[in-house]
Amino acid sequence: MSIHFPPLIAPSVLSADFSRMAEEVAAVERAGADWLHLDVMDGHFVPNLSFGAQLIKVLRPQSGLVFDVHLMMAPVDPYLEMFAQAGADHIHVHIEAGPHTHRTLQHIRALGVKPGVALCPATPAQAVEEVLDLVDVILVMTVNPGFGGQKFLTGQLDKIRTLRGMAEATGRDIRIGVDGGVDVRTAALATEAGADMLVAGTSVYGQPDYERAIAGLRGAARQAV
Repeated sequence: MSIHFPPLIAPSVLSADFSRMAEEVAAVERAGADWLHLDVMDGHFVPNLSFGAQLIKVLRPQSGLVFDVHLMMAPVDPYLEMFAQAGADHIHVHIEAGPHTHRTLQHIRALGVKPGVALCPATPAQAVEEVLDLVDVILVMTVNPGFGGQKFLTGQLDKIRTLRGMAEATGRDIRIGVDGGVDVRTAALATEAGADMLVAGTSVYGQPDYERAIAGLRGAARQAV
């Protein structure tokens, strides 16, 4: 199974203007975003706080985008139903967040939501080998999670390549996403390595023209393949 092309672009609202969040979501939808990435940080698993299920719930009726919810939380199991009911289409949990990831992913699927698993930079690709049959997305953190605006860790490119091979070996339709430091240069690197979903924070929300920013990321990815 080959890489999806062009890769999906998922602006991260962590970089949006929180004082006008509904407008910011509508703006990237008009600009051509494929998914909306929502980073939930608990101040425990990662050293920052962001927002919770209530924000997702109030944004859900305002947008037709896929809501790609990334839970940077531990523990995560007590909150899965809350985020599913709030309107998540996908829920990513970290392989590092608890000892029972297999059961967690089964629970997400049972809630009618697509499961994903995320890996921090220090976690090897092989850590997700035993849950490949349960996931629709593997999210590679290309920065240390917790804060937006960090530089892309190019050392993660080999991990992306390895995961692409592992995903294809299953015969299942698994997307490989990258999250952190994505811009026109690193979008090309990540796509060449096998990514087909790009989370983009400041490279979209930090730009004056969202449509041009999203088109620029797609163009850079296109040149890389």
